[in-house]
Amino acid sequence: MSERIVSISAAPYDGYDFPRVLESLAACGATHVEPAFIVGYTEPFDESAFTAERGRQYAAWLAASGLGCYAFSSHIDLGRPDAVEVFTGRMHFAAQLGARVINTNAAARHLSAGFFRNIEVLARQAEALGLIIGLENPGDGSDNLINTGSDGIALIRRLGHPALRLNYDAGNTISHRPFDRPDGVAPAADARLALPACAYTHIKDVRVSADGYFFTPLGQGDIDCAAILRAVALTSLNLSIELPLRLHRGPDAQPQRRPQPVPLAEIEAALRRSLAFVEQHLSMPS
Repeated sequence: MSERIVSISAAPYDGYDFPRVLESLAACGATHVEPAFIVGYTEPFDESAFTAERGRQYAAWLAASGLGCYAFSSHIDLGRPDAVEVFTGRMHFAAQLGARVINTNAAARHLSAGFFRNIEVLARQAEALGLIIGLENPGDGSDNLINTGSDGIALIRRLGHPALRLNYDAGNTISHRPFDRPDGVAPAADARLALPACAYTHIKDVRVSADGYFFTPLGQGDIDCAAILRAVALTSLNLSIELPLRLHRGPDAQPQRRPQPVPLAEIEAALRRSLAFVEQHLSMPS
């Protein structure tokens, strides 16, 4: 890969329409956007959001903006009985936008049988569309097939399909398996462990307090994003800056959204600071 792609997730723009998101990102110096359709992170939506007609409209907006779309986030539990139908529709939508990676959760452990049935079909569909499914570790503290980097590595090895890789997110690990718990891990170290099994990675920072987990511009939280980026610099991985500024996680790790969208000036200041942080540390490999 001659030039690494650094995308910005649309998650901080929760509540703004897509053309306004693209205009703002272009003003911040972004080159790529990662559209985000994540229950609990963004405005409510249903499968009508992923029609072919809407895909054509999104693709037209992207073309007009000059921004690219390499990755797409649309998380569901792939162990669900309807996961093949639902996620196939979302993969087709992502492919219309030019995406090459579509990120999602794997499955709650109690739905593992359904996951292993569904993922065989979805892997074939992804391969036909030229997509890689990035299986992402969650942040809500539940028992998942991917609780830690080691879980993810083992799962990717078991699946053994080139269209199935990890999308590791240390900003989820810190609330999902806090390092001060017996089953906890250090987020940055776990991220570095997982990188060889990744097709992609999300970089986000989190400040931990007695009131919960609060997303911050990169370098202002407790993740050690600098160490992760220096490790990424030794690979060919593409990545996204993901700053879901409208929400935080409570002490129970459950997401809570602000009643109103975050002001654009606040979003843009956080993104500019984070872009500069990424550029600085990608140029300083470990």
